[in-house]
Amino acid sequence: MAKLPSNVLEFAAGDADTKNLFVEMQDYWNHWRTENGSLGRKFNFDASVSLNEKERLLNEHMIREVGKRAGVDFTSAPVEQLFNHPMVAWAANLISAQLIDAILPDTLIDSIGLYTDVRVGGFAESFVFDINSRDLFPVSRAGRLGMREAEMHKGYQGQVVLNPEAYEITVGTSMFRVLSGQESLANFVIKALRSLESEMARQAYDAMAAGMLALSTTATTGLRVTGFSQADLVKLAQKVSSYSGGAAPILIGTKVALSQVFPDDANYRYELDSDQVRLGYIRQISGISTFELPQIANWASPFSTYLADDKLYLIAPGTDKIVKCVIGGSMIANTNGAFDNATLTQNTTMVKLFKVGIVTSSVGGCITL
Repeated sequence: MAKLPSNVLEFAAGDADTKNLFVEMQDYWNHWRTENGSLGRKFNFDASVSLNEKERLLNEHMIREVGKRAGVDFTSAPVEQLFNHPMVAWAANLISAQLIDAILPDTLIDSIGLYTDVRVGGFAESFVFDINSRDLFPVSRAGRLGMREAEMHKGYQGQVVLNPEAYEITVGTSMFRVLSGQESLANFVIKALRSLESEMARQAYDAMAAGMLALSTTATTGLRVTGFSQADLVKLAQKVSSYSGGAAPILIGTKVALSQVFPDDANYRYELDSDQVRLGYIRQISGISTFELPQIANWASPFSTYLADDKLYLIAPGTDKIVKCVIGGSMIANTNGAFDNATLTQNTTMVKLFKVGIVTSSVGGCITL
């Protein structure tokens, strides 16, 4: 099981059945995103049980946990007489929020971890980052001990503060249908998780893209070029590496962008089992490794995608990550009354505090195709 946030560990402390619920959720999530092709990867999960059976068992376990936390025995009365119990909605929100908190950080790292440092803190906590200068002290020639001291220099740390902001999701739910097994609470949790992860990924990418767009295009000292060539790639890689303490740079971009990366010599061939055929792009060029950024759906414009297919970025992930994503505390959730809406659905609002921004002294490069 992946490492759990402190608030989740405290929630499950001393309760083996609750801890098992988080294990089941992580296994279900890994199974779900493997079968649905998330990130084009295979994640570890128990393959002896089908995904549908896992969802059924997970829903049953979640309902049991809701009853335990609400102090309600669902066998004591028909479900239609218990679905409007005020503690039931509260407990369902609590369980859903804790499950999302348990798997969101690792999901974000899998998605944007190449260029984003994801950190989790307490509710309403401010995140303070110390920024170290990347330059070196000048070394002055002093002859044969002919000068008492050189010009004095001192490096100063900078600080940047990120304060998480609230983001909300409001959906219509039917507690009666959830408790009676007609709606999947597990599927609801997965969809809320994917919604949050997608929004955070978009913001992280926007921050990186905006920072790269501000780079200079000066021929000799710039870090941004237009048009791909192997020579320009190597020059940019040298700059990024030398100003990152010698850390090895990598080339990142979408599959479409990486598919445009070829050697300057056009007289090349590749086998049917090569990376170019299997993956759609080469995994290394001039000693520089390439990594694919998973594309994100742009829901504001049907069937368009969000990440730019004409941009390639050079970063040195072994140094300080360019983007920081901070998550403040546990998710907050609220559900109105069972009879507040004419349709007998309930409005569930989930609130998550997070903030994304460029906070670094690292160096990167950008190639516009």
